[in-house]
Amino acid sequence: MNAVAETLERPETRADTRSMANALRMLAVDAVQQANSGHPGMPMGMAEIAVALWRRHLKHNPCNPDWADRDRFVLSNGHGSMLLYGLLHLTGYDLPVDELKRFRQLHSKTPGHPEVGVTPGVETTTGPLGQGFANAVGMALAEALLASEFNRPGHDVVDHRTYVFVGDGCLMEGISHEAASLAGTLRLNKLTVLYDDNGISIDGHVAKWFADDTPARFAAYGWNVLRDVDGHDVDAVDRALQDARDSQRPTLICCKTVIGKGAPSMAGTHDVHGAPLGAKEAQATREALDWPHAPFEIPASIRQLWDARDEGASAEADWAQRFAAYREEYTAQAAEFERRARGALPARWREAALALVRDANGDAQSIATRKASQIAIEGLARALPELLGGSADLTGSNLTRWKDASTVSPGESSLHGNYIHFGVREFGMSAVLNGIALHRGYLPFGGTFLTFSDYSRNALRMAALMKTRTVFVFTHDSIGLGEDGPTHQSVEHAASLRLIPGLDVWRPCDTVETAQAWVSAIDRDRPSCLLLSRQNLPFIARSDKQIDAIERGGYVLRDWPDASAPNDKCVVLIATGSEVALALGAIDALREEGILARVVSMPSTTVFDRQSHAWRERVLPPGVPRVAVEAGVTGFWRQYVGLEGGVVGMDTFGESAPAGALFEHFGVTVGAVVDEARRVVSTSGSV
Repeated sequence: MNAVAETLERPETRADTRSMANALRMLAVDAVQQANSGHPGMPMGMAEIAVALWRRHLKHNPCNPDWADRDRFVLSNGHGSMLLYGLLHLTGYDLPVDELKRFRQLHSKTPGHPEVGVTPGVETTTGPLGQGFANAVGMALAEALLASEFNRPGHDVVDHRTYVFVGDGCLMEGISHEAASLAGTLRLNKLTVLYDDNGISIDGHVAKWFADDTPARFAAYGWNVLRDVDGHDVDAVDRALQDARDSQRPTLICCKTVIGKGAPSMAGTHDVHGAPLGAKEAQATREALDWPHAPFEIPASIRQLWDARDEGASAEADWAQRFAAYREEYTAQAAEFERRARGALPARWREAALALVRDANGDAQSIATRKASQIAIEGLARALPELLGGSADLTGSNLTRWKDASTVSPGESSLHGNYIHFGVREFGMSAVLNGIALHRGYLPFGGTFLTFSDYSRNALRMAALMKTRTVFVFTHDSIGLGEDGPTHQSVEHAASLRLIPGLDVWRPCDTVETAQAWVSAIDRDRPSCLLLSRQNLPFIARSDKQIDAIERGGYVLRDWPDASAPNDKCVVLIATGSEVALALGAIDALREEGILARVVSMPSTTVFDRQSHAWRERVLPPGVPRVAVEAGVTGFWRQYVGLEGGVVGMDTFGESAPAGALFEHFGVTVGAVVDEARRVVSTSGSV
């Protein structure tokens, strides 16, 4: 047994471990009963597994949930959240019993599913099944890469493990295949997954719809698989966890359990999965478990068995002493590690990054924004050593790889590199990126085609919910990709992504806006999506003032030429991405008709919406008719142009043809912008 396990091992008797497990069971029963809502079955079934892991193997400090070298624990089957809340409460985290009594209540620290940032000790928000598993793969990957980057002979300052609880539901979800396959390929040997194999889901016995040979499946991925472990035998789980430590591959421990164990008439049935036991069954469970204590009452002797504060403080102090020795010998590396563990960006990084924007303005290249993105990445990689990129098998199309990038690949004894080939795993990639961001130490981004954001969507939503600094690069952003046709041409995707609260969506029109989109994505503690073109887009000259305004999400790119504007012959043209050029192209034709056009570039509606009322009115003066131009669904733009305004876009799927022919066919043209502007001016009242 290694030093960590020896430090954490305790000589509990079988009676002790039985009492510890029953404490977890009854906290779950009582909290769900009081809330009249929740999932008691999984916490009751996995109680002994939790005892084995949390008291004999897990390295953590309840007094410092953010200790950099702690083990990460992920409850992927997050519906059983009361198991985690019970563990956090009993081991000494800042989660008092009153919070357990407020389970699933407004503003409590015990929401229905675990939420990172709400409950101390929760590493990721789980609930959508399988995503916690994929997040954990990201955490294990981050640990392995950090260890390769920072550890030195005799100084293993990065040396922690990632543990995951999963159920049948997690493994039925397709994302589990994507993430497990990648983990096996990369040989993430510090990843251990404990499978609650109870054969029950909400609908009943899973054998009717889930007959996979799960152990064989994971063995085929290249995992170390431990079959048929008695999940109600603490010592058996303990031995399996030790075997996992000795493996050079990720480990799946298949624990045979009984859902709702301890409930006399409901154990082993789907009735105990997602509903309170009821007062009668809860009392019968107390009697069956020989648990005479009142609801939420835990005897002091059992609390003492669970309390991990002294051991956690000792483990962290030992690490701090070793890190101090590391700092003496490797001062610069120690300072860099501490910065990145805090999630802080390098000093003066923003100055270097904004220089990229200025350089892009001076370069005046008319290129695809996916290429502009690659140029920005090249510069950012020099300023941000934590940049960790990748693509879902579209590197040459997404242009997410930079010149000095090295492919993440397993070596003889370590994993190394800073560019990840995720394979065709868009959903898995996105959730793994979230896990990397949550772990800290790296600033992750990954690319695919915008139309495949649908595959990733729930991971994007979870990124927004968790406020992870994850950058999702989506190229081939419209019908402008051309011949691949409607299966690959995004029409509704930009509008759809903008509906996710807390997700910044950028659709830049040229090199300058693309560089600024990258800077803004890195500078904010929230996820961002960059929607980039396949086709070349014209460079647009700007003043310094306009360059500074890009970060506001929407700004005046070309203003009315007449100092007396706005008047009743004025119009505002709002455009994004490749369609900004169409709006600019309409100015002269409209002027010939006596109509003055202001062009507003709005690369990010989500950022623009957060600006002050004064700024938004300065850019979009009230009373002036407006036309929005975007090669996508039109309904989204009604909030900016109003019912009387105009929208040039498309509400159908695309076609297979060259890009130019498609824009003409669907009427997304300069002529269409002129026609719509003429119409809204003629039907509007005076300003």
